[in-house]
Amino acid sequence: MEQYYILKAIDAALKAGEQILSIYEDPASDFQVERKADNSPLTIADRKAHQVISKMLADTPYPILSEEGRSIPYKERNQWENLWIVDPLDGTKEFIKRNGEFTVNIAWVSGSVPCMGVIYVPVKRILYFADETLGAYKLEDITSRGDATLEELMARAVKLPSDKGHEGYVVVASRSHLTPETEQFVAEARTNHRKVEMISKGSSIKMCLVAEGLADVYPRFAPTMEWDTAAGHAIVRAAGGEIYRTDVPEPLRYNKENLLNPWFIVEMKDEE
Repeated sequence: MEQYYILKAIDAALKAGEQILSIYEDPASDFQVERKADNSPLTIADRKAHQVISKMLADTPYPILSEEGRSIPYKERNQWENLWIVDPLDGTKEFIKRNGEFTVNIAWVSGSVPCMGVIYVPVKRILYFADETLGAYKLEDITSRGDATLEELMARAVKLPSDKGHEGYVVVASRSHLTPETEQFVAEARTNHRKVEMISKGSSIKMCLVAEGLADVYPRFAPTMEWDTAAGHAIVRAAGGEIYRTDVPEPLRYNKENLLNPWFIVEMKDEE
């Protein structure tokens, strides 16, 4: 994909993060309100982030699929060979809990495959970005790109997977959606590995941890939508991993008629 579009997505994610933080850090924001009430901080943050991203991606030739646009008929979407898939604020429960584990997700999908992805963690000022031809990267302490080129961003970033590594077999699971199936997966892992550690995280950060090499696997036995996974899937793919369905040995696909994802497993591919 052209570098211009990757920079567009990075700028949009960073700007959306700025908008979200302005509400998240506002002492007047009442996080005890009804979660999806029209004037809740969450809804306002979601809406502002979506507006920023939509405006910044509007001068690209690609349509946008997001939670805000989920009602677009499949007959129309089916004509889209290339598109953006966006989640302006991923991690609803983490936002309300104020634990900082929420993200901005932007992916570029071609032929149902996520080829480019950007994930921004506003509270931690961490940016993940990836392209299938360039690889995946993690850049810390960033709130604005300024006039930096993509090459300069890549030079400042850590290429994924990083060489930090970890001990034992690490399973990363959802902080807010832990299911009996996930607990069973972990129990089975304990029979196959001498040392198993389970860590819990919110939002698309879980996929990023697998791409970084800080976790071995992320099993998801609970509902997700395409916009929850597309950006993280692109980052995992660019880092040398994949997201496989649990029902058939195939990767997740995007812009389907039903935007609900099947259950899946995120892991790095075995080296030959």
